[in-house]
Amino acid sequence: MKLTPVDIAEKLDKINEHWSPHIVGELNGQHVKLAKLKGEFIWHDHQEEDELFYVVKGTLIMELRDPDERTVTIGPGEFIVVPRGVMHRPIAPEEVHVMLFEPASTVNTGNIDHDLTKKDLPRI
Repeated sequence: MKLTPVDIAEKLDKINEHWSPHIVGELNGQHVKLAKLKGEFIWHDHQEEDELFYVVKGTLIMELRDPDERTVTIGPGEFIVVPRGVMHRPIAPEEVHVMLFEPASTVNTGNIDHDLTKKDLPRI
């Protein structure tokens, strides 16, 4: 087995579509994904999975419908874990580059079937 570092910037350069996660690694039943985000996503939740959003570049706004009904701003080098079952909506006023850590079973729109749903993710 040949182990090589993953160049995050090089992988992000290969992504041309917003809201289209790409798998760049796997560990312990988890996918490591990269995506470029811009605009508003849809409100959704994941009943069985937590999601980790790590911001590589830009500023991500996460709206949460938790008991506090709050908005969290995540900057470069920061991450947020959205617990399973919490309704959330990512917003990227300007293009944001993110790394996601989530179970391999996670669908980006949760249990909502939408034009933005991506089920068969490309690997780069």
